[in-house]
Amino acid sequence: MTEGILVGKGERPVFILPHMANRHGLVAGATGTGKTVTLQRLAEQFSRLGVPVFLADVKGDLAGLARPGGDNARVAARVAELGLDAEQFSYAPNPVTFWDLYGEQGHPVRTTITEMGPLLLARLLKLNDVQEGVLRICFRVADENGLLLLDLKDLRAMLGYVTDHAEELRGTYGNVSKASVGAILRRLLKLEDAGAEAFFGEPALDLMDLIQTDAEGHGIINILAADRLIRSRDLYATFLLWLLSELFEQLPEVGDPDRPRLVFFFDEAHLLFDDAPRVLLEKIEQVVRLIRSKGVGVYFVTQGPLDIPDTVLGQLGNRIQHALRAFTPRDQKAVRAAAQTFRANPSLDTEAAITALGVGEALASTLDDDGAPGIVERIRIAPPGSRLGPIDASERRALMAESLVAGIYDEAIDRTSAYETLALMAEQAAVAAETAPAPPPPVTQRRAPARRRGQAPLDALAVSAMRSIGTQIGRQIVRGALGSLFGGSRRR
Repeated sequence: MTEGILVGKGERPVFILPHMANRHGLVAGATGTGKTVTLQRLAEQFSRLGVPVFLADVKGDLAGLARPGGDNARVAARVAELGLDAEQFSYAPNPVTFWDLYGEQGHPVRTTITEMGPLLLARLLKLNDVQEGVLRICFRVADENGLLLLDLKDLRAMLGYVTDHAEELRGTYGNVSKASVGAILRRLLKLEDAGAEAFFGEPALDLMDLIQTDAEGHGIINILAADRLIRSRDLYATFLLWLLSELFEQLPEVGDPDRPRLVFFFDEAHLLFDDAPRVLLEKIEQVVRLIRSKGVGVYFVTQGPLDIPDTVLGQLGNRIQHALRAFTPRDQKAVRAAAQTFRANPSLDTEAAITALGVGEALASTLDDDGAPGIVERIRIAPPGSRLGPIDASERRALMAESLVAGIYDEAIDRTSAYETLALMAEQAAVAAETAPAPPPPVTQRRAPARRRGQAPLDALAVSAMRSIGTQIGRQIVRGALGSLFGGSRRR
């Protein structure tokens, strides 16, 4: 591969230069036009170059990368037609590691709630701004109190905690609405029903396990089983965006290497941008723009360039466009948009060619040595040397048993985290309440009757009355005594 990765041949061959492969790319085209075969060709050629690859197997047929090809008349005919030599084509398997969020068709992929973060989690749960604010309060309170958010039960426990302490938290973090907490809990239940509970937990994926080579120096092709995952569109898109963001955060700057450290294929890329809020689109644009300096090339695979925002599309230097069908006004707009993304070729009507391409044909433009886009060429895609199609379950199990990460992620770990800590705190509080001495009964006092306006206080009236009564009784006693004394003397 002295000239790079051969994509295909037309009037002249088209290569992706290794030192320009981290300038990202686009593989587009309608269903059934050959995108998957093109993706398979690129993946195995990057692997032969010593570059690890990550891709999602949406239809289940990219697993054939692990087995050598052969016995395919169409492949043999294309090899002869293009005149490919041994360096450009050979039937051979590739080193593959299978991954699966559900742990069924590959090694389990996990991350923690904390690593996912409130922004991506809010997008996954489709929260509004108020609900996202409550979620951020949960993350902040957990962080400041040393509470680990590892899985969904930790997040539920934390939501219960901030609800119970809403009055205390209001002055520092703002209002915690019970309605917002209830909405988040309902979305978590829906997420669980989609099987996402297995995705959150430990051991979390070590990204360095995706960036490995085999004993021969070939890059490992990491294949994510996504035929079931793609049914949960939000989980699929959020997971791949999380993975891309983690690569951006963790990998060191390498400048412009002679070849990428990793090539990341994002199949069904339109799902990443559908209904994404502005803040998330800005994050995607930032990651795509800056991750090049981390040595990562990102290749979006989708039906047409209109699926990609212009701010991201402008970052994609290597482009392969398969056929598009122009049956509707929107289709015609997509064809014009696709044609305008290429550097014009005076000898080729790009817009007319896009609708006339056959299966396995494409329009291609790649970056030259100076980073400038080459003129668009109509080419026939070079075939992959690995098997076209899926592998059976026994082959998959054998490959998983021999992989470099066998036994590392297969068993889940549930260590002490927010759920256990908050449960212990609640239990201790209940015990303390039961053993505390009972408070003394309150002293009850008879309530004085209300008095009318202008009426003297009850105590003053009572004293005055008692004095008056005492004076009258005293006078009667004195009169009686004197009367008895003097009356008696007169009688004698």
